[in-house]
Amino acid sequence: MELKNKVALVLGAIKGIGKGIGLALAKEGVKLGLNYFDWEESLPEMKQDFAESGADHLIIETNLLETDKIHGLVEKVVSRFGCIDILINNIERGGWPAVHGPYTQDQWDLEMAVTLRAKRWVFEAALPHLKASGNGAVINFSSVAGIVGRSGPASLIFNEGYSAANRGISLLTETWARIAAPEVRVNEIMLGIFETRHGEHTRGWGLLTEEQKQAVADHTLLKRTGRIEDVTKAVLFILKDAEFMTGSVLRLDGGYILGGEKIGPMPKGVL
Repeated sequence: MELKNKVALVLGAIKGIGKGIGLALAKEGVKLGLNYFDWEESLPEMKQDFAESGADHLIIETNLLETDKIHGLVEKVVSRFGCIDILINNIERGGWPAVHGPYTQDQWDLEMAVTLRAKRWVFEAALPHLKASGNGAVINFSSVAGIVGRSGPASLIFNEGYSAANRGISLLTETWARIAAPEVRVNEIMLGIFETRHGEHTRGWGLLTEEQKQAVADHTLLKRTGRIEDVTKAVLFILKDAEFMTGSVLRLDGGYILGGEKIGPMPKGVL
């Protein structure tokens, strides 16, 4: 896909990974609809950074938990730019056990509503416009929590509700790839522990002991948490180069899932 002058709707664009993706797309000449809701204290910096990027952009505040507002969000983007070619479906709510403690029903419902439900209604609202583009692309974001659940070093980081919601995203990715084909590719980036998502720049990380942090690193083959540029490079690969890929999950976790299983030395054998 040639990105210059394409139109992207980026969710969660006010900070962290969503903002990083938006700025990376801006460098490629993409026109941007940038949605946010929380983290108002980061809004002035967001406005400045996108203004300095030179990209044609529209910043929109929408509470995606209010699903009746989602069509309005999409229509604002289409009204401004005429179309939507790319959907960056980046929205989640991760309830850290180390932060929130035992579940309440409200916490469970919020994680399902943000991490899973909102993605579905945004996709539905954007799909006609993505199909009309003739060469659309959707990237869903999920977490390795959908595979590992509340286990091992991540048991202080991932609640089982968050984990269940993330497992559901992979099912949606496959279903939506079928629904959207052939005009639209739908793929998923499954994130491990990242600096702004469960990592060093988050409140929950600061609650872990040094031993608990080291356990996460020891469980990761590449021995570090992910960086925003790791995500933006993967996004650009999917959009620009992976033109025959749809319904796929790109796991971007530094080997976290594999890291817990050690390989012993090769035995001598008996022959």
